[in-house]
Amino acid sequence: MASSLVDALTASGGAEPAGFLNDIVEQLWPNISVAGANIAKSVVEPILASTLPGPLSSLHFVKLDFGHVPIQLSNVDVHKATNEGIKLDLDVNWEGVCDIELDGNHVPKIGIEKVHLKGRLTILLCPLTNVIPLIGAAQVAFINPPSLKLDFTDAANIADCFLIEKTVRNTILGIISGMAVLPNRFLVKLDANNDYFKTYQPHHGILRLTVEKATGITAPKKSGASRLLQKIVKDVPDCYVKVNVGAEAEWRTKVQKNNHDPEWNETHDFLVSDYEQNIAVDIQDDDLAGDDDIGLGSTSIKQMLLHGGSEDLSLTHKGEPTTARLSLHAKLYNFVAEPSLLSAQNAQGHGPGEICGLVTILIANVANLQGQRDELNPSVKVSWGGKEFATMAKTYTPGTDIFNPSFDQAFTIPLTADLLADPASFRIALVNGKEEVGGVEVGFQDVVGAPAMVKAESYDVGGEAVVRASISIYGVRLAE
Repeated sequence: MASSLVDALTASGGAEPAGFLNDIVEQLWPNISVAGANIAKSVVEPILASTLPGPLSSLHFVKLDFGHVPIQLSNVDVHKATNEGIKLDLDVNWEGVCDIELDGNHVPKIGIEKVHLKGRLTILLCPLTNVIPLIGAAQVAFINPPSLKLDFTDAANIADCFLIEKTVRNTILGIISGMAVLPNRFLVKLDANNDYFKTYQPHHGILRLTVEKATGITAPKKSGASRLLQKIVKDVPDCYVKVNVGAEAEWRTKVQKNNHDPEWNETHDFLVSDYEQNIAVDIQDDDLAGDDDIGLGSTSIKQMLLHGGSEDLSLTHKGEPTTARLSLHAKLYNFVAEPSLLSAQNAQGHGPGEICGLVTILIANVANLQGQRDELNPSVKVSWGGKEFATMAKTYTPGTDIFNPSFDQAFTIPLTADLLADPASFRIALVNGKEEVGGVEVGFQDVVGAPAMVKAESYDVGGEAVVRASISIYGVRLAE
């Protein structure tokens, strides 16, 4: 492995204790509790209503007290980020003694008395400026999905408590992943005039992961009708693998039937936001009566690459070690601004579905909107190659400038050979409510031909309004 890649993987300022940070958190805890409760009420509660099933969708917070036990921080690592910012990685552990109540229609009142939260945070401070407070914004995210356990009170003795706990916990974890698990970051502006183009942290590259084979797989123990069937037919598992990296979409291999030592040799590309991101694997037995867990395993991108790109993972089942192992192989590709890598001829050298480049579209803000402030409900829609994205819609609230709203949102489009065969133009449209009120098209080759393959401008979308947007296109090259 080339020294430059090793240097990137092992870059660290060294782990430090977090004594003074914990002292600050302890002093600020009453304020943090109020701010956290407000976020839970305004952000989490509406998502619970839209995602929880059946009667649980009516659950809402009637009490939100995070208690007196503050979050504990440890193992702080400070080093320079790739965009010249400061990066802090630190462990978070919260054994919260809380007083939280949720109530709803046709469901018992649910109380949460303890919250057990563990994870590793990354805090990105950038851009650095020469004006107080010297930092434009802070971006906070868990590097990997955190561990979360909730201790319930009122529902503790009812038969379906486990189902409620699992459903609520998984929904909350989903909300956390969508907001603040890499590649998603929770942005807090420290300077009202902060430049989002200098704030955004691009992906490091792509991880090309191959699931080769598993050995020593045994079928899980059955019960009921499945156990009766097992007496008639020899139970040999039909295995597939679920793979997760951060909050990226889950990937599943095909099913290999009737095999204790299944081989897949399937490859998938994942976007890499941090080398400490985990590669989590879950081998399942495909079953008409419901898929069964066979084994779990994990490693980090950093660990796997430092091991030469190959690793045999030991698998566990229900927390217990097993003799089963899963063989993985990985390569890291960096994003580079080189037009030749995006030629149709070069793209044809990539396999079906392989990522051969990345488009990143940043929407910073809109300026010079016209109309009555209470009638404005602006958002920005971006479309390219059959893919469509939209920012959050803004509405007027006292103290906000609805005529010049900030969005600070990023959208990424992995490029594959079929998309590069005849690339369309990008369309950036200004939307008010559900009605498109203006737009502009930007040619693909105009971006490729721009300096550093980045085209950042304030685009005139009509009616005096402008959208400040950045479009970048990069190819991929094997990391060295």
